[in-house]
Amino acid sequence: MAEERLLWEELNEGDTAVSAGRTITETDVVNFCGLSGDFNWFHVDKVAAEESVFGQRVAHGMLVASIATGLQVGSMEPKIATAAFMGLKEWQFRGAVFFGDTIYVKRTIGEKSEHKNPAQGFVVYDIEVLKKVADGDDKVVQKGQWNMLIRRKQ
Repeated sequence: MAEERLLWEELNEGDTAVSAGRTITETDVVNFCGLSGDFNWFHVDKVAAEESVFGQRVAHGMLVASIATGLQVGSMEPKIATAAFMGLKEWQFRGAVFFGDTIYVKRTIGEKSEHKNPAQGFVVYDIEVLKKVADGDDKVVQKGQWNMLIRRKQ
């Protein structure tokens, strides 16, 4: 049975949802290095990274952004009938994510607009990627807008 997903008409500006958390591991970073070819020393050299502005190795910003897309699609409720990810708008990297940090995504439905194809419509997601911190005052590490194409009612 197909999983129920919200269509364009069912999305309301201001609706929010939060994903499950995901802990970033050294394995994630090593695998992303191999996939992307980005072996910058502050991702892989523990000793040198301790002397950096971060004080330790840091996860790639694009790795965190990629994991955020998976969290939004895989663990967030309600699920949305996505047709395509159309692009990023005003994306900001606001804080470092280290090995062992747990991140999650907060999605707020923004502006909706028509598409030339009546079977789909545009929706802007206002996205925050947050890092959990011990005192509960979680920190936004990335934020911006995702331009999405969403299926409509037939």
